[in-house]
Amino acid sequence: MLKGRIIKALAGFYYVEAEGQVYTCKARGKFRKTKQTPLVGDICTIDVQDNGEGYILSLEKRKNELRRPPICNVDQALLVFSITHPDFDNLLLDRFLAMVENENIEPIIIVTKIDLDDTLIEKIKSDYHAYHTIFVSSKENIGIDEVKEVLKGKTSVVTGQSGVGKSSLLNALDIHLNIDTNEISKALGRGKHTTRHTELIRMHGGYVADTPGFSSLTLEMDPIDLSVSYHDFREYATMCKFRGCLHDSEPHCGVKQAVEEGKITKERYEHYLTFLKEVKEREAKKYD
Repeated sequence: MLKGRIIKALAGFYYVEAEGQVYTCKARGKFRKTKQTPLVGDICTIDVQDNGEGYILSLEKRKNELRRPPICNVDQALLVFSITHPDFDNLLLDRFLAMVENENIEPIIIVTKIDLDDTLIEKIKSDYHAYHTIFVSSKENIGIDEVKEVLKGKTSVVTGQSGVGKSSLLNALDIHLNIDTNEISKALGRGKHTTRHTELIRMHGGYVADTPGFSSLTLEMDPIDLSVSYHDFREYATMCKFRGCLHDSEPHCGVKQAVEEGKITKERYEHYLTFLKEVKEREAKKYD
């Protein structure tokens, strides 16, 4: 038996890297009984047959798990958003931030296509000053070395809205990848899905996951979890008078005070309130 990591899942097969080799494996039937589905990123034990193919026998406990994209044991998420074509979407970015921070995954914001438009750079820097943000032009090779540096020793997921240049970024990071890219569809205002599966790629001293692009996600958390999902909100939440403050209608709220003082942008706070309403409604439906 060998211990390894699932680096790709495709059409019912799992590709497991173990002791410097990659084995094509299937999952034992017991996983269906336990309703477990192996994911890219899983640390697993495999039994290799004489023909070189193997079976996944067991999975180690995961430190985190994402559903969209389907991956686990992630250290950091590179949230890729273009400054234009498609336009920078801070509502969607805030949704991503809530989701990944709730899973204790460090977010790193990657803003692409700055060679096309640089007018929003200072505003993004100001609005997201509490986050590690890298401004990139894959075409002009701007910011690529900084992205390479953050990959070292980490398992990173690269995700974001469709058409923002994830594949172009990965190709700039490693010219040998040759990932297919498509131009943004001007008629639809979004890009075609050029990545069809999730795969871990060894890159610059770490693993990078290329994932299918998507433009929406569901915040599957309760209101309390959402209230502490942003690390910059969490800092000011320590000043709230009431324990379990949702930063909504409660008095003496440290987060609302931070908004008033301009330490948190009003727009980000309004996004939070939108998400809070969403998760409250989902919570209420559980008891209908």
